[in-house]
Amino acid sequence: MTHYPYATRVQFLIELATRLHTCGTTAQRLEAAISAVATRLGLRCEPWANPTGLILSFSDANQPETLANTTHVVRLEPGDVDLRKLCAVDAIAERVLSEELSIAEAMAALSALDVPGTRLDRYVAALSFGLTSAAVAILFRGSWADVAVAGIIGLLIGVMYVLGAGRPRVSESLELIAAMLATFLAAAAATFIVPVSLKVVIVASLVVLMPGLTLTNAVSELTSQQLVAGTARFAGAIATLLKLAFGSMIASQFALLLGWAPLAHAALTPVPAWSEWIAVLVAAVVFSALFKAAWRDCPLVIASVVLAYVSTRVAGLWLDGSGAVFVASVVITVAGNLYARHFNRPGALIRVPGIILMVPGSVSFRGMSSMFEQNIALGLDTAMHLTVILIALVGGIMIGNVLAPARRNL
Repeated sequence: MTHYPYATRVQFLIELATRLHTCGTTAQRLEAAISAVATRLGLRCEPWANPTGLILSFSDANQPETLANTTHVVRLEPGDVDLRKLCAVDAIAERVLSEELSIAEAMAALSALDVPGTRLDRYVAALSFGLTSAAVAILFRGSWADVAVAGIIGLLIGVMYVLGAGRPRVSESLELIAAMLATFLAAAAATFIVPVSLKVVIVASLVVLMPGLTLTNAVSELTSQQLVAGTARFAGAIATLLKLAFGSMIASQFALLLGWAPLAHAALTPVPAWSEWIAVLVAAVVFSALFKAAWRDCPLVIASVVLAYVSTRVAGLWLDGSGAVFVASVVITVAGNLYARHFNRPGALIRVPGIILMVPGSVSFRGMSSMFEQNIALGLDTAMHLTVILIALVGGIMIGNVLAPARRNL
């Protein structure tokens, strides 16, 4: 690959790194991928990745080793998981390194990925919020009323999310507004329409916005000695939790000022146990849309979610909650790495959807809400429970990487 001009190779690697960052790649995987491609391109590269940008220093490996003669700083927004683009970028890079594509053709192919979303994509995104909320309410063993109310509120939040996309002021306040809306509507439904479990409905309605995956990635980066990136990502997750918890508290106080009192009810009848499997399948299909997987990869995403759920349930027969999470994360990580080694595609197709049901987003929200309600003891207890789950999840990923080492960084 060294027959390309130095500037051309540098430009391609910068574009590749930027694309991988916007697909939600964690710092340690991103830096390793950049370094591996740079070596194949005949470049010395010192990458430094964080959730909001990249610093890349380059020099030509064919020249005597000197200080970096090119340093590029890229300011970026924190990336969202986009499995379709991640696979496409990975495939383009592989074709360049095997010299099936020239760098000019690869740059054109990367630019072609910037296709604006269609109206159907926006409809699917909004509907995904509602279906996810309903499925989570079932997994929390709420009543059918809880499932219906959570689904409707989740759909409204999804519509707000779609309409707010591209509007910076709305986007930065989305979690706060969504939490206020979810809590206020849940309280209204419980007061005037049907008895519901407010905690189940509120948590299920907001579950898509909860930063469980961000917290998991942050701890993963910290354990990989990516201290700056992990700390920054962890702080971003905490900021999101603060907005969600504060918005929910404000709406609760407003409902109390209005004198709303939830309808009296006996113990709500939970949904039957068999409905959990339907909820898992629905959630698996919805995650394919939320993570923007290509049509060809949807069955793989669904299978990974089901595998994670089954692994957790089976392990839970002998182990407590954190132990079951540890075993399931080992299984998912091994499966993802073996898939990446055999098919030469990103293991994130299995790894990310597989761990999403195990990430402790709802636990972190309940802990922060308890703090705002001045229930410090419960908040600290929940925070400790959250820490144990995060350690079990990340520890399982680390052990999985040891049992089945990944040949690919993505």
